[in-house]
Order: sequence, then C-alpha cells, then structure tokens
Amino acid sequence: MRSADVHRSTSETKVQISLALDGTGRSDISTGVGFFDHLLTSFAHHGLFDLTVAVEGDLDIDDHHTVEDTALMLGAAFAEAIGERAGIHRFGSAAIPMDEALATASVDVGGRPYAVIDVAFTNPSIGNFTTENFAHALEAFARTSGTTLHLTASGANSHHIAEAAIKAVARALRAAVELDDRRDGVASTKGAT
Repeated sequence: MRSADVHRSTSETKVQISLALDGTGRSDISTGVGFFDHLLTSFAHHGLFDLTVAVEGDLDIDDHHTVEDTALMLGAAFAEAIGERAGIHRFGSAAIPMDEALATASVDVGGRPYAVIDVAFTNPSIGNFTTENFAHALEAFARTSGTTLHLTASGANSHHIAEAAIKAVARALRAAVELDDRRDGVASTKGAT
C-alpha cells in the first residue's frame, strides 16, 4: 500500500499526518479549524484516501500557520506515498458542481510544483477559517507534493465554492495517482520525472 507518515514540530504548530493513497476515504481530522477539518474530510472521502491529521496550532493568533503547515505536510505525505511516480496515470482532472458553485481542477503529479488558483470567495471567512488561506494552502500543497495544480471555482456561496473546489482537487488527484496497468515506469517521454 502506498502510504506515508509525516510530522513537523515548530514553535507555531505540531502536525502529524498519516496518508494512504489506496484507501477507502476514511478520515480522522483534527486541526482546531472547523471548516478546514470539513474540507480535509471531504478531500479524503472524494479522493478515496485514508487520512489522519492531528494538528496543534497557534490559533490564539489566527488560522494561518495551522492551515499552511498542515498543507505543507499533506503535500510531503503525498510525495512520499507516490514514491518514484512510476506506473501511475500522472494526470487527472475533474469538474464538480455544488448548487450554484462550479469548480474545475487539473493536476500533474509528475514532480513539477506549480499552482494557478482562481477562486473568488464572497466572504472573508467561513467559521474560523480565513478564505484567503484556501489558495495559500493549495499552493503549499502543490509545492511540497510536486504537483502542478490548476483550479478555478466560482459561485455565490463561499462554503459551496470551497467545498466544490476541494472535491475537484481530490477527484483530480485520485485519477492522477491511480495505478495504470499499461504503464511501465514514469509517464514521461524523458523516462524520468
């Protein structure tokens, strides 16, 4: 099973993550940021990733460090679980509607980190989650996971926009990391990532 256990401890956060790519969507998420927990739970469920996240962060300041460090470590877990990136589809995309919101995500997990995030929220926060941290988290994830991520999402309800977007990312990643029984080695004409 392709999996990883990662942790990070700083003066701002303590993050522990366990990830299995070939899971069933089970999750146990605790970051102290309720809506972020909701997004990570949805991410695991729709990606069919088994995911455990335990975070202690400096929420007395705000949610920034908690969200950022969790995303950085989730990306690191993905990179470790994917390994040499051989025998996978490498690319994936998904379009997800949620009521009035629509999100489209396309990914390349071939080891080239880049993020283009076009998501406009109608509110500055959802619960104790600051919406400006949404794009920042996905950029951090892309950087440490070695993923090129293009995401667009729009709508009228910030909750719907964020949820459609994370589901699209999860479904795109699920497609990209799935094993391709017709592929030997990496999906690159260079023969390397």
